[in-house]
Amino acid sequence: MSTPAVRDPGLQPERTRLAWRRTTLSCTVVAVLAARAALHRSGGAAGVLALAACCLLWIGFLALAHHRLRALVPARPAPLPARWALGAVCCAAGLAVAAGVLVASPA
Repeated sequence: MSTPAVRDPGLQPERTRLAWRRTTLSCTVVAVLAARAALHRSGGAAGVLALAACCLLWIGFLALAHHRLRALVPARPAPLPARWALGAVCCAAGLAVAAGVLVASPA
């Protein structure tokens, strides 16, 4: 009979931490590109609203990611609550939609 492999509890939280940082960086790039598109085009009120939505969603995602990164400090972090996961998904999807509106708006 073989002995089970010893699991290092530090690897999974570290991978999760890196994944949150990559996603935060991606959201930041989307928000910056959306702001650039809004500043270089005159999208009117719709463009301003889409830019405001991008900024608010980006800040919301940053807050969620920061909360999760702080929760990953112990060696055995608690699982991510479903409402936080849903909030992160909604922020990322909303940011993508708002940025798409800015990019697709006529110049």
